[in-house]
Amino acid sequence: MRSRFVAAILISALCAPAALAQEWPQRPIRIIVPFVPTGATDILARLLAQRFNEAWRQTVTVENRAGAGGTIGAEVVAKSPPDGYTLLMTSASVAVNVTLYPKTGYDARKDLVPIVLVASAPLALTVHPSVPVRSVKELVALSKQRKEGLNFGSNGSGTTSHLGGVLLQQMAGLSITHIPYKGAGGSTVALMSGETDMAMPAVTSARPHVVAGRMRALAITTKRPSSVFPDLPTIDSIYPGFDIDNWFALFAPAGTPQAIIVKTHAEAVKGLQHADMKNWMAREGAEPVGNATAEFATFLRVEIDKYAKIVKASGAKPDS
Repeated sequence: MRSRFVAAILISALCAPAALAQEWPQRPIRIIVPFVPTGATDILARLLAQRFNEAWRQTVTVENRAGAGGTIGAEVVAKSPPDGYTLLMTSASVAVNVTLYPKTGYDARKDLVPIVLVASAPLALTVHPSVPVRSVKELVALSKQRKEGLNFGSNGSGTTSHLGGVLLQQMAGLSITHIPYKGAGGSTVALMSGETDMAMPAVTSARPHVVAGRMRALAITTKRPSSVFPDLPTIDSIYPGFDIDNWFALFAPAGTPQAIIVKTHAEAVKGLQHADMKNWMAREGAEPVGNATAEFATFLRVEIDKYAKIVKASGAKPDS
């Protein structure tokens, strides 16, 4: 009799995760985006929300909670009940912010659970047309020849567009004066006007201006080539180990049942095959990823460590 009772408990325990995954979701889900609407993170979140909505027959909404470099929205999710009804769609900033914002009300390494790395988008090393260089090595040499180096514009202190310049400074001895702007719009205008000599905008932001001759692209910041600029070399091919991109990923609060993580991961990966998602990525120069949750967790740890070194070396502080 006792053995039957124990067996029943064991069977119930084994079946519980599967039952939970089948029952969830039973009410609306919200995806928090810690940035303003219309950016890449926001668009990807809305594309995924539509796929989830269709698959689960539940309302899935995107809620923008911008501010403090993405930490405000991330904290909302980190402190939400771990029941699968509040998710976070964010960017590589979540790895940068561990070091850049050391006093947030949450710890991304402990309070957020990685679900899936959705996509990755490279940046392009670009210069104003008046800068007399055609390669990365020529750019580095010119920066050393000029007494005050070159003016380097970014989307803001601590952004990947800033830290990419810092990494090139570390690896190649690039001589630059960093000028942070409030977002991609400001840094792009500054480069096109000649206010800055160089920048690292997202490939899609750079493409129309490169085609129009308003800026010149020299190289790609990721180890893999870009579909937007297939003829450009990677900086890694010149300075091995250089790798900076802006990636986008889905998280849940720590403690969220594994069955829900697995179900969400599977639907997100399936969503990457949808025509709307494929078309947007092709147009934006982003690459779909959809790796296993364990792979993403390992990748995240490496990214946190990588950016910790760059942030500390740069002395970057959060923009006020």
